[in-house]
Amino acid sequence: MRAIISGASSGIGRAIAERFLDAGFEVFGLDIKPAPFTRRAYTHFICDLKENVLPDIPDAEIVVSCAGTLEEADAIEVNLKGAIRFAERFTKSPVLKSVLFIASASARNGAEFPYYVASKAGLVGYMKNMALSLAKRGVTCNSISPGGVITDSNRHILESPELYTAVKNETLLNKWAESDEIAELAYYLTAVNRSITGEDILIDNGEMLKSNFIW
Repeated sequence: MRAIISGASSGIGRAIAERFLDAGFEVFGLDIKPAPFTRRAYTHFICDLKENVLPDIPDAEIVVSCAGTLEEADAIEVNLKGAIRFAERFTKSPVLKSVLFIASASARNGAEFPYYVASKAGLVGYMKNMALSLAKRGVTCNSISPGGVITDSNRHILESPELYTAVKNETLLNKWAESDEIAELAYYLTAVNRSITGEDILIDNGEMLKSNFIW
């Protein structure tokens, strides 16, 4: 089995790459940064999704689009257009089984920077469009929308007791998710699931649901 994962050098993308490697997959990772590890079944390509120059990797069975940026100036170009370039490059595979996009809870609640929110909301819409077309081939296509996740990109919050307490208090379970939790869901949706398609799965510790009932 062959999986191609963008954004594989760190955070959620790295966790997903490791999950597939542990399951015996041949994994190809793409990122602007160097390879995160050296493993026998892992091949790494350094490339920028802002440029339409992607490696030739035939016969992808699972395609996971995880590359993203928090930088507003690049959000649309990387998070949306880059994900579309990546997906359209590798979903032509004749043995394709499943496609997954990593979006964001912000796509639902609008609670981050405007271009970032727009990029992730557009990604969910694109996922649904792709699910419609890929269904003719029996291929599933979904997205995961994480809320707060413990990754290096959120280090400024994690290292501030005041900020971390504040963000945890916004969730029902009073915590953030670990990257390997997202990776496990990603593995299920692509390698196990055969009946869920066109769905955006929220994993946010109940942040979206939290409310105060006043009577």
